Amino acid sequence: MAMTSPQRLRLIQIAVVLGIVFIAIQFIRPELTNPPVTADLQAPPEVKQILKNSCYSCHSNETKLPWFDEVVPAYWIAASDVKEGRKHLNFSEIGKLPAAQQKGFLFEAISNIQMGAMPLPSYRRVHPGSRVTLAQLAVLKSWLAPPSPTNAAADTSVADAGYERWIQASSVVPDVHPSPNGIDFMPDYRNWKVISNTDRFDNHTMREILGNDIAVKAIAENHINPWPNGTAFAKVAWQQQPDGKGIIRTGAFIQVEFMIRDSDKYASTKGWGWARWRGADLVPYGKDAGFTSECVNCHNPVRNSDYVYTPPIGGQQ
Repeated sequence: MAMTSPQRLRLIQIAVVLGIVFIAIQFIRPELTNPPVTADLQAPPEVKQILKNSCYSCHSNETKLPWFDEVVPAYWIAASDVKEGRKHLNFSEIGKLPAAQQKGFLFEAISNIQMGAMPLPSYRRVHPGSRVTLAQLAVLKSWLAPPSPTNAAADTSVADAGYERWIQASSVVPDVHPSPNGIDFMPDYRNWKVISNTDRFDNHTMREILGNDIAVKAIAENHINPWPNGTAFAKVAWQQQPDGKGIIRTGAFIQVEFMIRDSDKYASTKGWGWARWRGADLVPYGKDAGFTSECVNCHNPVRNSDYVYTPPIGGQQ
């Protein structure tokens, strides 16, 4: 059906108005600059190339927007992504952090890539070249993983003694300070049931995951997404200790972490209370309550499983 003259005029008017609005909003541009690179990540060229291609646009002071990201409203999204990306991880400044903290951020970054959470799916759709291939992921993981610990059979007795002390400590209530977000240490966690285990490739640690009675009941009833309020997990980490016979045993105790489910009390941290105590003397982790942002960001890729990475092993209840 052919348009009438009034219809054609109306269409032209709408197009003109939209064109004016489009031009006008191009002048509404949040500031997006590249500050000096002060402490860039130190890494082999092949690693830097992958990170520069897939991560640096949002996570460094070397942002380079393609032409289509310079056009509003795409520019607004890009500027917001860069602001948030630099706030969480900035490769141009990461070198000023202690080595252990750098490694923690890098492990989180590579885990996010492995889980498909980074680069953001929405970003990958528009920037398909940012996708990290499996071969590139292997390069990143190989770089982050230190050499495997050598067989050290003579040390297993020391490690075993340390593990025995950890077992025996269940009857002792240690004088431990609360975490910076106010969560008290729960010494009784040693009596909880083992519900799963995991490890970390980057620092050769092994982790046992224990659950309190509410967690165990939730597992038995398959009520684990979301987990019920009152659920508590303890993730206990030890250094891996080869015994020289092909078996990996628990080595030095490293830390214990807690996740405590309370959808109201911990609403601002995704319904979970997070806490960590490091070393044999159980020093609370974090300078202030803001440390929980590290926990939430690290667990964000598994938000569809209520922020719990490791599923419980069936039949343990």
